[in-house]
Amino acid sequence: MTAFRPYNAETDREAVRRVFHEVGWSGAARHVDDERFGQVVRVRVAELGGAAECVITTCGGTVRYLDEDLAFACVLEVATSRVARRQGLALNLLSRALAEHAAEGALVAGLGVFDQGFYDRVGFGTAPYVRWVEFNPAHLTVEAAPRPPQRLSPEEWQALHAARLSRRRVHGACSLTPPEVTQASLGELGESFGLGYLDGPGGSLSHGLWLSGKDEHGPYNVAWLVFHTRDEFLELMGLLKSLSDQVHLVGMQEPGGIQMQDLLAKPLAAGRVTEGSRYANRIRTGAYYQFRMLDLPGCLAQTRLPSTTTLRLNLTLTDPIEAYLPDDAPWRGCGGKYVLSLGEASSAESGEDRSLPMLNATVNAFTRLWLGVQPATGLAYTDRLEAPDGLLRALDRTLRLPQPDADWGF
Repeated sequence: MTAFRPYNAETDREAVRRVFHEVGWSGAARHVDDERFGQVVRVRVAELGGAAECVITTCGGTVRYLDEDLAFACVLEVATSRVARRQGLALNLLSRALAEHAAEGALVAGLGVFDQGFYDRVGFGTAPYVRWVEFNPAHLTVEAAPRPPQRLSPEEWQALHAARLSRRRVHGACSLTPPEVTQASLGELGESFGLGYLDGPGGSLSHGLWLSGKDEHGPYNVAWLVFHTRDEFLELMGLLKSLSDQVHLVGMQEPGGIQMQDLLAKPLAAGRVTEGSRYANRIRTGAYYQFRMLDLPGCLAQTRLPSTTTLRLNLTLTDPIEAYLPDDAPWRGCGGKYVLSLGEASSAESGEDRSLPMLNATVNAFTRLWLGVQPATGLAYTDRLEAPDGLLRALDRTLRLPQPDADWGF
């Protein structure tokens, strides 16, 4: 007998710890021992044979769409025990969790994936590639010498979280609301540290970074960084360069809208020379995030495109999550027929206008189109999105968006 329900700390703690240990997530298992577990994030479990064998944690936040902040539901963890695999627990539990967030006003949901294909079944579409850059900090070409930084303490996690929320954000940037999310990202004592500058209002953190790594010569990984201006970013790069007398490799996710190769001396030669080494210089690329709309009219109501004209069209949208939702779910997905207006003021209204061209798409593909992951003409080749050629080209012209970048690990 399977039951899907909220987490109960008194009865589920040990079972959920076991699930996390079985999937190799020791850090998540430690969360269960925190009294705030289940209070700062939403936790749901699937019970099989009288014990919790699948667990999903989510929290609220925002996602930046051009200049607008949209209500966001972030899926932090999805874990199924060894004895409950391939029983449909994860997708059924996830669908119920998303239905709750959608009913409460979340417009978009996002998660990190172990691989492509699984979460597509409930409407998630793949986000753009992100680049992980590993380089010798001595090769940074920034010239300005950084000021001596302040040490940042894990005990200041609430202030660190506030600084992360205020950081420079690009299109697609996500911010998670609970400060405890940042606290969890700080890692184990002795294996991570932070450096930064307190130039903000009232001596608050203006720009800084948090790194993990304890070996003498690295590698060090940048877990996250905060900056608002070009000068602040370059000072942080100078700060990394100042570590190069001892540290031979730093890894970091490339910040949105910035090409790190511009700041490295002979990066291709460095990659060839260090190939196969523990300190190999390289740039790795992959698509590790997925997103889906939870409310099409709500998303388009906050879509203000830099266009002097308005494109109108019909949309027939299919949503695969419907197959996983119970009859009493407070939300039934986004599927249906809509009339869309895309422009400086955008909208989605239920219905059909036979005088307009038709776009057929899954919510997976349409979310990718709306976010600017790929143009309509490209998605028509690789995803479930179909329309006359003229409409595809018109969508390409209308949805000219910066590449989205989540800029927050989850």
